[in-house]
Amino acid sequence: MNYFVEFSKNYIFWASAASWIIAQSIKVALGVFREKRFNFRWFIGTGGMPSSHAAGVSALATSIGVTYGFDSALFAISLIFTLIVMFDAQGVRLATGKQAEILNKMLDDIYWKKKLDEDQLKELIGHTPVEVFAGAFLGIVISLLLYK
Repeated sequence: MNYFVEFSKNYIFWASAASWIIAQSIKVALGVFREKRFNFRWFIGTGGMPSSHAAGVSALATSIGVTYGFDSALFAISLIFTLIVMFDAQGVRLATGKQAEILNKMLDDIYWKKKLDEDQLKELIGHTPVEVFAGAFLGIVISLLLYK
């Protein structure tokens, strides 16, 4: 039972989780404002402003830095992990989304010509650099605000 009590006091985990939840909530609020309706997929989906991936891993690295020192091996590992996740969020996954958009246009053309009817691919997969930066900034700020 002490494990649960110890885990409940884990600042690093809670700062990272809070950053992710807040980033996803901002996406939902922006979606409701923009489209005047609620869509639960906005809360669990990927892509959009701000990047919850960047927020979560930035909070993780910042929390480890303030807890164990910015000169610690643990911070170095988490920083490299953070940079890889953010690069993937704005690079590989954004390119995948653009490819999905092009393929969906091709499927529309084929469908209207009555040659093929397929499901469309998800287009909003990755993030723009601005979305990643906003998520990273959000994660760092939340982590520092929650630091004891």
